[in-house]
Amino acid sequence: MRLPTFFLSHGGGPWPYMDGDFRQAHAQLEASLQALPASLPETPRAILMVSAHWEEDAYTVMSAPRPGMLYDYGGFPPHTYEVVYPAPGNPELAQQVQAMIAAAGLPNASHATRGFDHGAFCTLQPMYPQADIPVVQLSLRHGLDPAEHLALGRALAPLRDDGVLILGSGFSFHNLRLMFNGAGREPSIAFDAWLQQALPSPEGRAQRLQAWAQAPAARLAHAREEHLLPLMVAAGAAEGEPASCTYHQTDYLGGLTASSFRFG
Repeated sequence: MRLPTFFLSHGGGPWPYMDGDFRQAHAQLEASLQALPASLPETPRAILMVSAHWEEDAYTVMSAPRPGMLYDYGGFPPHTYEVVYPAPGNPELAQQVQAMIAAAGLPNASHATRGFDHGAFCTLQPMYPQADIPVVQLSLRHGLDPAEHLALGRALAPLRDDGVLILGSGFSFHNLRLMFNGAGREPSIAFDAWLQQALPSPEGRAQRLQAWAQAPAARLAHAREEHLLPLMVAAGAAEGEPASCTYHQTDYLGGLTASSFRFG
């Protein structure tokens, strides 16, 4: 059965491994991630994770059979630098993904020692806490060209018929300068409203996404677009199929609007 694809807003830092107010701020996101596996037509045989926290000169595939951890955040409690998400890798899938990217004429590489970054393990922990599904991470490419990342998604689309769940982990609003001072509220509302209009219908969606920077408050929502580019991969892998919103919060961290989307 063909699996859907997802663009997930992944939240802040290592939130699934924390308690208190910061964890509570992610309660709606956590509930949406916990509900995701039951919404699938079958249990995936593997997950292909495209995280906003990894960029390379070429699209690079994690090939380790037992990936480690990459604590790419700062200022959090000491125990969050010791957490482990022990999902196995899948070198065979990594090789297949690299071959598909090469066949599409896109630059590609593999990385034998890269570990899971928090864009990956902080979305996977609520979804699959047993960490029993193999996970392969795939990088973005420097330059952050939306058309090319849509093309990457198209190249990877056949994986959906082979039991591979394609997840794009980023954030619908990501401007750290505005996130914690209240100035992000209105831009996050405006840009999210555009996403809600632009994504559901597949008709013309690729063109809308390529021109995302012309959307209302686009450059306030994404001063740098690395957290939006996983959306392009998820949408490209489900071109021609409708999308729906799976998570929508209007008071994230005290006033931001954030969303996640399912394609197919």
